[in-house]
Amino acid sequence: MLNEEIIKCFAIPNEVAEPQPLKIGIINDSFIVRAKHAGERSYFLQRINHHIFRNVEGLQQNIWKVTNHIRHKLEAAGETDIDRKVLTLVPTTDGKLYYQTPAGDYWRVYVLIENATSHEKVTPEAAELTGEAFGRFQCQLADLPFNELCESIPNFHNIEFRLQQLDEALAADPKGRKAACNDIIRAINSRREDMCLAERLFREGKLPKHINHCDTKVNNVLFDQNDRPICIVDLDTVMPGFVLSDFGDFMRIAANTGLEDDPNPDNVHVDMAVFEAYTRGYLRQATFLTDIEKELLPYGCRLLSYMQTVRFFTDWINGDTYYKIQYPEHNLVRTRAQLRLVEEQEKMEPEMKRAISQVKS
Repeated sequence: MLNEEIIKCFAIPNEVAEPQPLKIGIINDSFIVRAKHAGERSYFLQRINHHIFRNVEGLQQNIWKVTNHIRHKLEAAGETDIDRKVLTLVPTTDGKLYYQTPAGDYWRVYVLIENATSHEKVTPEAAELTGEAFGRFQCQLADLPFNELCESIPNFHNIEFRLQQLDEALAADPKGRKAACNDIIRAINSRREDMCLAERLFREGKLPKHINHCDTKVNNVLFDQNDRPICIVDLDTVMPGFVLSDFGDFMRIAANTGLEDDPNPDNVHVDMAVFEAYTRGYLRQATFLTDIEKELLPYGCRLLSYMQTVRFFTDWINGDTYYKIQYPEHNLVRTRAQLRLVEEQEKMEPEMKRAISQVKS
């Protein structure tokens, strides 16, 4: 089915040109759909990867609930130019949030936010603004009950589930790789109890869950022409979780002096300038945090780095069936780089706590 035919299935009121492909992202296929006449809206068309997001109905309901909740908050606050500050889903002509082709593909359309850019490089300045954006995003959603949303990827940030997957992989050892990795296994096992703390505290009623973004990269924030953050995008992974995960996920990538797959673990350290900047911006806006959530933010950094260590190592043991690899030992290199980051974050935890304590919320 041609993309221009798919566009006709959505309730787009103005004439638009043929969709043009965009080379962004690695999960969904994206297209820009320009208005034919000046001053009218353009659109953003996506084919949803339903092999990763298997519950498309739940996924789209999540996005609809979150964007409408934020929209109502902005309206109540007397904000202007709201269509630039929150994504707008365009329904199909029969009122659905997505269109499914006869071949089984799923499509959706957003209103395009014009004259906006995103950052790829993380400087302390960009980190502070990104912290503000994600802190504001979480604060806007803090009163939306987390159980009103589904898990668009079940157990995505559940470390107990990820460790169970690893245990199953080690028990099967399909490629005979386990024996050469005893040091990694010991390092993972020595931290198991500590890393499952968040899940235990939740079951004890001491740590709340909220609506999280679950992919807090700097390029998931749109900035206006004055380089101020205006809108959070890429909402596919918005789901219930711990704020520790969102805080830690940003730090895992942005506050790492090395690469996620750095072949030299000695390159991997905590970038405290980025950590401090993001923390300042985040805590200025995330005024809903409980005392225990604020206290555990450094733990959230370790948790997400540890979780990614476990996921890369599980894929290595399983024979590289999930992550794309560029060379045979890529997942093993990724594992060691992430494990080094965990070690560095453990060393720097007193400095992280000091930085957090110095921010006046």
